[in-house]
Amino acid sequence: MKILVDADGCPVVRIVLNISEKYGLRVVLVADTAHIFDIDESVAEVVTVTKGENSADFALLSRCNKGDVVITQDYALAALCLAKSAVVINQNGLEYSNENIDGMLMSRFVSQKIRRAGGRTPHIKKRTNVQNEAFGIAFEGLINKMLLTNDGNMV
Repeated sequence: MKILVDADGCPVVRIVLNISEKYGLRVVLVADTAHIFDIDESVAEVVTVTKGENSADFALLSRCNKGDVVITQDYALAALCLAKSAVVINQNGLEYSNENIDGMLMSRFVSQKIRRAGGRTPHIKKRTNVQNEAFGIAFEGLINKMLLTNDGNMV
């Protein structure tokens, strides 16, 4: 299992790195050239791709395998990773699933239609420490759940 982060604008990179290091898990940060990460290579692998629509998403997807954990706020990327049997969570700790992804994709589609027609959709509010703490709790809980097999031994 590895942790893949859609690091283009991801607000929880440091939290992911801290928790992953605690469990000795491999982290791969994927971002385009507009994002620079000054991170020790022993902590995470940084994959930098050229700027382009979805270039980081495709690079992450090509590295994604069954049982990996993906952190992204992109519903389309989440759906593709779910199809590869990865576990996907967003920056607020919400775990994407086959049961909730269709509704999220539909909501995204409707919002895009509204904006294209000149309408407005709600603005994203400034991120809070409470949201960061909630993500940390959810992410660490997910890691613990994945590391334990049915008999309670580490995988």
